[in-house]
Amino acid sequence: MARGDLELLECPRFARIPWVRHAYSTRGLRPKNGPGAKLGAGFNAAAAGLNLGLGEDHRHRRLFLDCLGVGTPVVASLRQIHSSVVHYAWTEGPGDVRYTPAGCDPAQAASEGPPCGDALVTDQPGILLSVLTADCVPLLLVDPARRAIAAVHAGWRGSLERIAEKTVSEMRRGFQSQPEELLAAIGPSIRSCCYEVGSEVVEAFCGRFTGWEGYFRQPPPDDGSRALALKYPLIFLSTRPPDRAPKGVAAARLDLVAVTRDQLQNAGLRSANIHVADYCTACRTDLFFSHRKEGKTGRMMAAIGMI
Repeated sequence: MARGDLELLECPRFARIPWVRHAYSTRGLRPKNGPGAKLGAGFNAAAAGLNLGLGEDHRHRRLFLDCLGVGTPVVASLRQIHSSVVHYAWTEGPGDVRYTPAGCDPAQAASEGPPCGDALVTDQPGILLSVLTADCVPLLLVDPARRAIAAVHAGWRGSLERIAEKTVSEMRRGFQSQPEELLAAIGPSIRSCCYEVGSEVVEAFCGRFTGWEGYFRQPPPDDGSRALALKYPLIFLSTRPPDRAPKGVAAARLDLVAVTRDQLQNAGLRSANIHVADYCTACRTDLFFSHRKEGKTGRMMAAIGMI
């Protein structure tokens, strides 16, 4: 679906709901019908993309928000901290958005300005929920029966704390959403082909999830140490950041999409209601930003709202 001169991604299942507006931005302005016109199963290319990251062009952000067709929306955002913290976004008037942490009394805990957290939920129209990513999983949720939505930023730390599952639980608690009725769209993120992590991450998932082995792929052994690392992860602890495998030390490749999908299904979503954009941000830096591949880089925005 072409919208001006931008390139973005859209989930067709969401697009069929007349009161939902959503999109995933791509790397930048691109010509119509150019590279990236063919996307993975369950997703369409809308001719629209922009740099929403470091040194961002705010005109591009405005173009992106305009092409969502929500009029003049209130944009809700977060100071993302790789957590499992969920906030309710709500408004008392035009241009005013407030946030309440899950489990708190709105009258006592309302705050202005983006709070620290990694998931937003609302049942109010006119609010655009947004998250920024450059490898992590951008997850959007819709409850078509009760008219509620969510936007989630799921990195490995948030996934370890079950942020996708907790967001579904919060929609159930706050809006009486029935998980089997929810729709989910998983946007572009780094995939197991490129997401090599240290043994600390393997160990952490091993201690939290049954069937954790299914979340990891083992790279081809180079000197025999890689095979040992998955079998004996404690041997290979290092002082390097856990999501970056030390050179020459065994590592695994993490499948964050599989983790997110499992959490959604554990929370009660039907497999047929979970849609995935089959793109790796590290493989496709022509289309997406990748912090792992590029270092200091921009961010894509995932946004969802109701009219």
